[in-house]
Amino acid sequence: QAILREGLEDVAQFFKAHGSCRLPLSPSLLVKGIVPRDCSYFNSNAVPLKLSFQNVDPLGENIRVIFKCGDDLRQDMLTLQMIRIMNKIWVQEGLDMRMVIFRCFSTGRGRGMVEMIPNAETLRKIQVEHGVTGSFKDRPLADWLQKHNPKEDEYEKAVENFIYSCAGCCVATYVLGICDRHNDNIMLKTTGHMFHIDFGRFLGHAQMFGNIKRDRAPFVFTSDMAYVINGGDKPSSRFHDFVDLCCQAYNLIRKHTHLFLNLLGLMLSCGIPELSDLEDLKYVYDALRPQDSDADATTYFTRLIESSLGSVATKLNFFIHNLAQMKFTGSDARPTLSFAPRTHTLKTSGRIRDVFLCRHERVFNPSKGYTYVVKVQRDNEVTFVQRTFEEFQELHNKLRLLFPSSLLPSFPSRFVIGRSRGEAVAERRKEELNGYIWHLIHAAPEVAECDLIYTFFHPLPRDEKAAGTNPAPKPADATWARSLGKVGGEVKLSISYKNNKLFIMVMHIRGLPPLQDGNDPDPYVKTYLLPDPQKTTKRKTKVARKTCNPTYNEMLVYDGIPRGDLEQRELRLSVLSEEGFWENILLGEVGIRLRDLDLAQEKMGWFALGSRGHGTL
Repeated sequence: QAILREGLEDVAQFFKAHGSCRLPLSPSLLVKGIVPRDCSYFNSNAVPLKLSFQNVDPLGENIRVIFKCGDDLRQDMLTLQMIRIMNKIWVQEGLDMRMVIFRCFSTGRGRGMVEMIPNAETLRKIQVEHGVTGSFKDRPLADWLQKHNPKEDEYEKAVENFIYSCAGCCVATYVLGICDRHNDNIMLKTTGHMFHIDFGRFLGHAQMFGNIKRDRAPFVFTSDMAYVINGGDKPSSRFHDFVDLCCQAYNLIRKHTHLFLNLLGLMLSCGIPELSDLEDLKYVYDALRPQDSDADATTYFTRLIESSLGSVATKLNFFIHNLAQMKFTGSDARPTLSFAPRTHTLKTSGRIRDVFLCRHERVFNPSKGYTYVVKVQRDNEVTFVQRTFEEFQELHNKLRLLFPSSLLPSFPSRFVIGRSRGEAVAERRKEELNGYIWHLIHAAPEVAECDLIYTFFHPLPRDEKAAGTNPAPKPADATWARSLGKVGGEVKLSISYKNNKLFIMVMHIRGLPPLQDGNDPDPYVKTYLLPDPQKTTKRKTKVARKTCNPTYNEMLVYDGIPRGDLEQRELRLSVLSEEGFWENILLGEVGIRLRDLDLAQEKMGWFALGSRGHGTL
């Protein structure tokens, strides 16, 4: 910090002598001074500086940049240029992946400037709001987006931005082999746009722990990201859209394999250590798989998504990074509440005279449970706020970080016998929480008047509905799913015929009914070409586990079938649930007369599942 202040004085002297200058980051940025109180540094290895410059335009905001010394920013510039070209290809094909691409400029050997994106936070800071083990939890990202987008339409828009930008990041980071992907190198804007920073390692040059690669998954796609996409912990039709976006974006880039190989090949002699020979170019060639068909590439990338989502190593890497960063946390860092977008104080909110927990209400979004309506009385107004039991518990845990237990009332136990969300439990907790908050605001002044308590009881945008009745809950994927055909689910197929081969791509299924015991099925798809008395045309997909909305993207192929023979056949597709030792359960069927399809071109669509009968597209 002392070295930073000393350097800032030199910069201030420069501006006194010269008046103003243009930033190397962009000639259009004209600045006239430095803002020392807004400057600081980051805790990564190179200790980059966060600098804030005064804008020459009196109506313009301060211009914030990052200055790095010790990293070869030419590599960052090249990586960002490749991502910018990918984005142009997608946009030209009518696919806007909502990518955030920032400026980066190398100003000398091992130094340079990077643009700071406003209203963005690293995944680490978002996750540790839920504790140091936040990287293992599914809800931090969804809760953070909900906090900054309290209105339903705002949140839906943020989720849509997240789905597109996350898909773009998955494809770009995989193709370019971007490594060292921990949760301080991935950022999220309040608008839902996700983006990666710090490209110090690429083309598969991963950091090593001994003989173990630090980046074990093909790319970073974790369960908390899937939670945002699905609107919960179970797969929904929005996950189908995400997979389709990834595969479409991947296939569009594959069509331009030679462009990327040529551009990177031009840079082989520039002295970037991780781009120095043909093996580095081969990494991109192998990632793009130009020899594969689009269907094969779709299947391949779907397996990569499944592999990344199932990787425990990524979350463990995030957790280790959280522990490593704990030693850098300043002693003046104050705990904050994960669900409150900003801090409120006694001075800004007005003194709280009384609080009373009026009632509990059943809620269904973002998850089923109960919320408690609290009446907050101040000197000149009365407000109502809604808080869950888990949010009361977070308040208590954060207060324990600031004050000894002797100054705090005891908190009600979260453990109950029987169903933890039952009506009786909610009523009992209401009485216990009433006693807790009464003792809290009548505690010692340093406790009762602290910022945490005034932030907790300050109204959030969601609290505007507390005094009235909540509208009927809207299904999480209502804006995405479209109802077709019979109840019982639908299957998305792509059917094509070429060189006496029938290709059936089983893509997704949505809306399968749960089993009779209420559990989700373990669905798989089985097909026959009828008539088939010997059952030689049986084909099967893999089994998806515990889901009503599985994704497969598997190709089933029938070889050596002349077109004339094909037109006499019917495709019988069955969806079954694997039941181990018991007989598998039929969930739905569809029969498709192949003569009804124009097989000269690919046919893709959703087919309604039902009892035995012919399918409708």
